Amino acid sequence: MTEQPRITPNENDVLIVTDVQYDFLPGGALAVPEGDAVIEPINRLAKAFRHVLLTQDWHPPGHTSFASSHPGKKPFELIDLHYGRQVLWPDHCIQGSPGAEISRDVHVPHAQLVIRKGYDPAIDSYSGFIEADRKTSTGLAGYLRERGFRRVFCTGLALDFCVHWTALDAKAAGFDTYVIEDASRAIDTNGSLAQARADLDAVGVKIIHSGQIVSP
Repeated sequence: MTEQPRITPNENDVLIVTDVQYDFLPGGALAVPEGDAVIEPINRLAKAFRHVLLTQDWHPPGHTSFASSHPGKKPFELIDLHYGRQVLWPDHCIQGSPGAEISRDVHVPHAQLVIRKGYDPAIDSYSGFIEADRKTSTGLAGYLRERGFRRVFCTGLALDFCVHWTALDAKAAGFDTYVIEDASRAIDTNGSLAQARADLDAVGVKIIHSGQIVSP
């Protein structure tokens, strides 16, 4: 078996912790299977990175991505919206609700930024960089460039949606991009996990394990 390369984070690296919120954890409105399993590796990884940022789903009530906003539709059905295909979700991560809070078990006191997304009632937003209309920027790419970051390491929930799209957009923005697989978990609906893996491989996003990250 080929030994996996070891990576020591430096000043040009940033760890992105994606949507580790109560609604995506066991018992939440849109619980990701084994979602809580990402917390321990994320906490361990965060100690190795000086630079960490968080993303947070932040939907208004009645968001267009909610199945409840479309009479007769059920969660996980697909529909066409003005910006393309959309998975319909249970109501989740509503602004100011307990389910929208980032888990208190995530210990990243040195996180430097929280990017909120999905707050436009008419557009969903998986990526920390660009919303689902693929036009509206969060400003994250500019922030990372201005700070001088070159490598982006993605973790969190869910691997086949928000982590997937964040990693794709990081790569498209010119960053050397990694997904830390054991620090992520997937929903896997309508073939989404297989598609995510294929998409990431196609653009050269590297899939690694948290054990490959060593403290400086």
